[in-house]
Amino acid sequence: MKRKTLATAALLAGLTGVGALPGLALADGGGPEYRHDDRGGHGQHHEDGDDGALFVQTNKAEGNTVKVYDRDDDGHLSPKGEFETGGLGGFTVGAPGDALASQGSLIYHDGLLFAVNAGSNTVTVFRVDGTKLDKLQVVWSHGLLPVSVAVRGNLVYVLNAGGEGSVQGFRLHKDRLSPIEGAHRSLGLHNGNPPAFMTAPAQVEIDPEGEFVLVSTKAANVMFSYEIGRHGELSRHPVISDAGNTPFGFTFDTEDTLLVTESGSNELSRFELEKDGGLDQIGPSVPNGQQAPCWIQRVGDFFFVANAGSSTISSYKVDRDGKLVLVKAVAADTGGGSIDMTASDGFLYVQNAAAGNVQGYEVGKDGSLKLVTEVKGLPKFENGIGMEGIAAS
Repeated sequence: MKRKTLATAALLAGLTGVGALPGLALADGGGPEYRHDDRGGHGQHHEDGDDGALFVQTNKAEGNTVKVYDRDDDGHLSPKGEFETGGLGGFTVGAPGDALASQGSLIYHDGLLFAVNAGSNTVTVFRVDGTKLDKLQVVWSHGLLPVSVAVRGNLVYVLNAGGEGSVQGFRLHKDRLSPIEGAHRSLGLHNGNPPAFMTAPAQVEIDPEGEFVLVSTKAANVMFSYEIGRHGELSRHPVISDAGNTPFGFTFDTEDTLLVTESGSNELSRFELEKDGGLDQIGPSVPNGQQAPCWIQRVGDFFFVANAGSSTISSYKVDRDGKLVLVKAVAADTGGGSIDMTASDGFLYVQNAAAGNVQGYEVGKDGSLKLVTEVKGLPKFENGIGMEGIAAS
């Protein structure tokens, strides 16, 4: 078991230049209100008769917007409009290709779209009507540089990357967010604002059982797990576990196992989420021979990893014996600095920051990828900032 003691965590923090991490004791708390399996926008499937749409966050510093594209039955995209979030785009310092250095900065959930405004420390809530967006609310993130959002049921958690770093919980009621008392937790980082790319936390997510809020870090090489209380409050102290070499994006493959990208060692790892929120690694990490695997997206039985440094997509699967295996090191060569991804109806959509485009791939039964659509003219990554965030209805 790769569980950290407080002393070990603090020592690692000192070696990596990250401030002292919070303690490991887990506060008492009741079970969460919501346990149904709603993935909060990761790979949605729209019903017959509904308009499927793709949403791309431009993250423009002078005014953040979301571009909307219609998706037809063949996965092809056509532009339908651009909508202002009412906030500003932002960036981390020294980002090599992805300004926000995160996964989950734009989330679709049950007819709503949540967008971070990293440059103005806010989150925007849109109502989605086909390919039209109606801005409902712009709410303070209760921290600096929000970079990732997690949604399940009526609970929403936002990850702030700047300064000490923090998680803030909100309750969703009648399509509006209100902060939850006892759901603001500091990560204890010693970052500036904006933070450095490597020391900025990467993703917040809620486990499928709705019991824990998890946060991945990069420089600290650990995952924070906060227990969710009866009313959405968070345990005062997280369980902190080793999560590989520079853990970045992660997703669940069962209710209690998750896959984590290790962007520092170019590998993917599988972990079991224990009852106390700790992580135990299952089997060895699996390399893909590519550079900077950071984002991960599930489509059916396959897991696709975007390798920003190689501009490629790798494919993995978990076999019948529960072993994580690499299916294809290069399932697709995007040629454009692959970053965030989303999926819907058997199609994988990849955001390419260096090229300023989005590519759509049809996923075959064997996990193969066939390019079926490409939209251009999106903000390219330049001078430390560019688009980041993608979701599908």
